[in-house]
Amino acid sequence: MSTELSISDDDHLRGSRNAAVTLIEYADFQCPFCARAHAALTELQQRHGERLALVYRHLPLADLHPSAELAAQAAEAAGAQGKFWEMHDTLFANQARLDAGGLSPLAASLGLDVDRFDDEVESARYRDRVDGHAEQARALGAHRTPSFFINGERYQGDSDHDSLSAAIDKALGAA
Repeated sequence: MSTELSISDDDHLRGSRNAAVTLIEYADFQCPFCARAHAALTELQQRHGERLALVYRHLPLADLHPSAELAAQAAEAAGAQGKFWEMHDTLFANQARLDAGGLSPLAASLGLDVDRFDDEVESARYRDRVDGHAEQARALGAHRTPSFFINGERYQGDSDHDSLSAAIDKALGAA
């Protein structure tokens, strides 16, 4: 997989492709730091609207978070039914339910075709996509979650609200 940080057609994008600032996040649905960053990014996107685009890419850290890979595949299975971002938000809101038994009820709560969802998750249909994101992250030097790139540049600061807000505000000022 390429280490190019431009937005591709198959990326999960929240916001406009023409946004002044694009933040690419490599994250893990079971990571508590990613959940905190998720809350901050949600608020920042609401505040900045179409000036900020978010791209989510997978970096499941299975050695630390045993359900992260399964959750990533669940997000992709939901995405195949047009509900990636709804599942993304639901997974972060339900980190204690990311095991195989907890994912189907989450899919049902989103109105997904649960049989299709279960088949795709159980068959690891999206493993290559998830693994490709993780390989790309490692090639870019991102080995922890969350890892961010703002307008193609690696962000090295903290993932708390104030730090992310300052970095995005700075990038918006430079745009």
